Amino acid sequence: MAKIIVYNNDSRRMETYHRAENEAMPYIQNNTLSVREFRGSSRSPTFWTSKRTMEAWNTTRRAFAAPIPLGYAFKRPYEGGHGTQSQHYSGTSFDVGQRLTSAQRASLRNLASRLGVWGYVEPAHLTPTWVSGISGIAPSKSLVTTVFSGLSPKREVVGKSGSFS
Repeated sequence: MAKIIVYNNDSRRMETYHRAENEAMPYIQNNTLSVREFRGSSRSPTFWTSKRTMEAWNTTRRAFAAPIPLGYAFKRPYEGGHGTQSQHYSGTSFDVGQRLTSAQRASLRNLASRLGVWGYVEPAHLTPTWVSGISGIAPSKSLVTTVFSGLSPKREVVGKSGSFS
């Protein structure tokens, strides 16, 4: 059973969920993203994300109208793949489409950019074999700092909302 901490951007509160690996992540529609998929190769029993990130996935998945293979979303820095400033550590970045064709990835990348639900979508020359989207909930360490600082789950995340541009 995984413990999932979600920052609810609407209420500005932290929410805690306990879900089995095969269950949908909180706020996910039509079971298009399971706990196992979101966790990926991370061994952490606890991980976190934001409601805005889950809603960005819903919007993108619905508009793409086909399954989107997920490489990973949540990943702690020492679990490999990214540095300590990675948005994967805050559960707000998705690397997807590794098993899609180049044309499908280009279509997905263009769609994700046009939708306006991702704060940043990496260009193809930086991620040619996958599509990387960051939802943009807050400055990079705000959510992580709140989760680990021992603050009450009802405390707000410090930092401005918005994209990373």
